[in-house]
This record gives sequence, C-alpha cells and structure tokens, in this order.
Amino acid sequence: MADTLIKVDLKQSPYENAQVHNRWHPDIPMAVWVEPGDEFKLETYDWTGGAIQNNDSAEDVRDVDLSTVHFLSGPVGVRGAEPGDLLVVDLLDIGARDDSLWGFNGFFSKKNGGGFLTEHYPLAQKSIWDFHGMFTSSRHIPGVNFAGLIHPGLIGCLPDAKMLEAWNTREAELIATDPQRVPGLANPPHAATAHMGQLQGELRERAAAEGARTVPPREHGGNCDIKDLSRGSRVYFPVYVNGAGLSVGDLHFSQGDGEITFCGAIEMAGWVHMKVQLIKGGMTKYGIKNPIFKPSPIVPNYKDYLIFEGISVDESGKQHYLDVTVAYRQACLNAIEYLKKFGYSGAQAYSILGTAPVQGHISGVVDVPNACATLWLPTEIFDFDINPNAAGPVKMLDGSIDMPVAPDK
Repeated sequence: MADTLIKVDLKQSPYENAQVHNRWHPDIPMAVWVEPGDEFKLETYDWTGGAIQNNDSAEDVRDVDLSTVHFLSGPVGVRGAEPGDLLVVDLLDIGARDDSLWGFNGFFSKKNGGGFLTEHYPLAQKSIWDFHGMFTSSRHIPGVNFAGLIHPGLIGCLPDAKMLEAWNTREAELIATDPQRVPGLANPPHAATAHMGQLQGELRERAAAEGARTVPPREHGGNCDIKDLSRGSRVYFPVYVNGAGLSVGDLHFSQGDGEITFCGAIEMAGWVHMKVQLIKGGMTKYGIKNPIFKPSPIVPNYKDYLIFEGISVDESGKQHYLDVTVAYRQACLNAIEYLKKFGYSGAQAYSILGTAPVQGHISGVVDVPNACATLWLPTEIFDFDINPNAAGPVKMLDGSIDMPVAPDK
C-alpha cells in the first residue's frame, strides 16, 4: 500500500494546512520528500478549498474570491532532481473521497471571472453532480448520465526565479494593454490571499508579493485542464529547481474539451496515487520546454457522436482570420442551440458541454480566411435520442428543472 503523504481535512480551511499552497514560487518549501521510484498518495481539496457547497443556490459561485485559488497539495520534493531533468510522473490512480461523493460545475459572473461564453451567460449559475461509482448525474440537468474520466486539472513543478519573473513581466504587460477590462486579461500577484505552504516570516511576505497565480497553464504545466491526463497517464515535466517541487490539485470527475464553463468540469475533492522517476538532463536530450504526456488507456467507451462545426465568423457576422478560438466558440454555440430544441435551457446545455466527455478538435487552419473547429457530442450520454430525423426533435423536458442562478449584486 502506498503511503498517503499529504492529507486534507475538508472541514478545515486550506489556509490552516501547511502542506497546501495557492501560488507558484521557487521559495515555497517542499511539503514532503520522496525518492525516485517511490509510489505515494496525496489528498486534495477541490480547487476552491470548499467555497462551493452542495446546495441549490448559485450565490457561492457568484461570491467566490478567485484570488484564493487554486489550493494545491505539495510541493513534493524528489531527491536528486536538478534543473534540466525531466520528472516522470505516473498517475496510477485517482479517485473521489468517500466523504465527498459529489462535485460542482458552474459559470462565474462576468464581473468575477466570466467564462468562454460569458457574453451569452453573464450571471453566476451552478449544477451539482452526484457520483455513483464511475458514473455521474445531476439533479439540475435531467436526462444525462455518463462515465467519468477523473483527472487533475492542475499539476506541475515549481518555477525558478528567472521563469517566475518572466511570467509576471509578460502578464503585467498584457494587463497594461487594457487594465479596465472585465474580466481581466490576466491575474497579477495578490499577496493578501496568498498561501505559501510552510514558508514563514519576511521570506513569506516577499514571496507572497511575487508568487504567480495558478490560473493559467505555463511552461511548467500548471492549469492545463487536459481531460485525457487520467489514471494510467504518464507525464514528463521539465524541472527548474532542485527537488522539482511537484504539486497537484483541481481534480475533475469529468470534463469536456476546453473546460468552457471555467468554473468548469465537475470539480471535486479527492486523492491521487502516483509514482515519480527522473530522466537526468532530459530537457536537453529531448528538446522539451513544456510537459509532454502519454494519455490514459482508460476512456469512456462512447462511439456515437454528433459533430458540430464552427468557423471563424463570430456571432455578429464579423470575419476573423483563421481564429480557432472564434471557431470553437461557434461550434459550442451551435451545439447549445441544438440541445435547446429538446427542452434544455441554454445554461443546462452549456453545462453539459463543460462536464460531459465532449471532444474538441481543430479541424482546419489553412483555408483562409476561416479556421474550422468541431465539437464532438456523445449521443449515448442522453436518456433519449438526440439524432436528427424527419419527424423533428421531441421536446423531452418541460423546463420545470433548471440550474440555480444568482443575480449580480
């Protein structure tokens, strides 16, 4: 049995747990140390540290302080790891906690983070998903039931001081191009809510003021939200500091490609069973500056899809040049309009695309002026037939059930 090296108490604030942190900084002390070849387990909070509750109100999603996230378990120091190495991480198993067999999905208010389709869904909304072994369903979105592909949304190693400075500089420059934008273009350091693990005193105060927020993916990994990075995956992380400093959190029970709702996927508390090894000098040997990974051999066995296309012409009819983001947004909006014909609200359809094992593909980026992106929606997750036919869609839902919404204050 692998030892559980980091434990979390879901009734305790993550700020009281010195083996947890919510910023990236090279001075954060290692919470635990392991040897290459070791297997071990880490428990994790959900990414908000318990701010979102299992209830029928979206006020917690509206009011959540996003400067506190993400709460990560670690860093785990690996003896012998040096800058330039590759840290090989095998995700042997991942699961939900027995005392927390549920998760949440939601849309942030446009005034507090927004999401991929925030112009269409500007208010905070939430859906709760119950876990039944490997399957999940929601009291807020009837008619769907699907197998989960549990994965960490966020996993990566500590940056060195040079890399941290580069992150903060380039993101500050981006913010300066439109500092009043809502939502903001990036998230700068914010010392007031920083949790720096075991770091104390003056060193902690300085590091809290510099620590990079955990919101985006970066060169070290971070918040990549790759749904296929599940049990059985192997990840090769660049190492930038002695000991590597591996941290993990933001577990998802299931997610559609793109995590388009941002309070996205089905967020959960849980645990990760992993093994670490080293490839000495691996960054130079293989020319690696961002992580690479081998996907899980286990995937939900859905074989029938409806595929929705989108091109780089936005909702107003404006032409964009080979813009894959615009194209994928149009594919998502097209799928939402389709699902509304069966009785789903737009919010319910949006949540399905963010939580179910939906595939997103870049299908064409050379046929000027339009990129083509596609969204693959598995039809087998529905309790009824959603395929087109000559008789037209049968409205299966009467609108009596919808997702909780919280008006802006």
